[in-house]
Amino acid sequence: MCYKNDIILFNFDMNTHKTSNYKYLTISNTDEEWGIVVTTVGHQLIEPQSRYPLTKHPDSYDFQPTSGRILNEYQLVYITKGSGYFSSQSCKKQKIKAGTMILLFPGEWHSYYPDEKDGWNEYWVGFRGVHIDRRVEKRFFSIEEPLHEIGVSSTIVGLYEDILKFSEEEKAGYQQIISSIFLHILGAVYYKERNNTLSNTMEVTIINEARILMKNRIENPCSPEEIADELGVGYSKFRKMFKDYTGVSPAQYHAQLRLSKAKEMLTGSPRNISEIAYALCFENAGQFSTFFRKKVGVTPTEFRKRAH
Repeated sequence: MCYKNDIILFNFDMNTHKTSNYKYLTISNTDEEWGIVVTTVGHQLIEPQSRYPLTKHPDSYDFQPTSGRILNEYQLVYITKGSGYFSSQSCKKQKIKAGTMILLFPGEWHSYYPDEKDGWNEYWVGFRGVHIDRRVEKRFFSIEEPLHEIGVSSTIVGLYEDILKFSEEEKAGYQQIISSIFLHILGAVYYKERNNTLSNTMEVTIINEARILMKNRIENPCSPEEIADELGVGYSKFRKMFKDYTGVSPAQYHAQLRLSKAKEMLTGSPRNISEIAYALCFENAGQFSTFFRKKVGVTPTEFRKRAH
């Protein structure tokens, strides 16, 4: 074990055919004010028939697979090779494979380890802060579903490697850049899992067709019920599919399109407010102004003045 300023580095003898690189980072008050901080980052290759973990970690991180552990932070563990097992207080023991991302939660007992005959390759990053707390609060990620099957991605591996590199260099502002890279990883996990879950399904085809219809008919809109009927889907099912995939209802999505078109026309069209209201199928200029002010906070006239 060696020390580099306030970062602890664990480097293992390459003659053992094991590669590991662990960083445990110190954090300043300024770092905390950023809203998210990285506490640890690492990588290790566990060969078949090897012990796990390879070495003792600091007390707050150390664990044995048989007893597990409880962390005071979040961690995102990415298995890129091999297979193994995971269990937690909220998730029964199950087999995991390469391409699995494990999200560990503070205060939640958990254990994970590689299959003895396969070994595995793992990356991890530890983190905490209000930004991740809010994402969990809003159920983008949940303690009941800690496993995310996203496949093996060289791009995500590269992001972990970038965090390791910046952590080693310790240049001014490195906490801010590595925590932002981590948020990129987290966003990629959410994106990949959402799209993998729904990829190549009839539901995605229907949703994409519905979005095209809404965009093409922005100046001659159909109701969500009419679009569902045109696509041959019951409205209740259509609304649920649409919201599950896009995060908003068909009506909300259409309102966003109308608002975007209204802004475009107010800044790039010589038409007056009544003409724009008519083009977007509002009953009158007053209804359009109420809609616009509710969404933007100013009237269409005020928005146009500010834009010019």
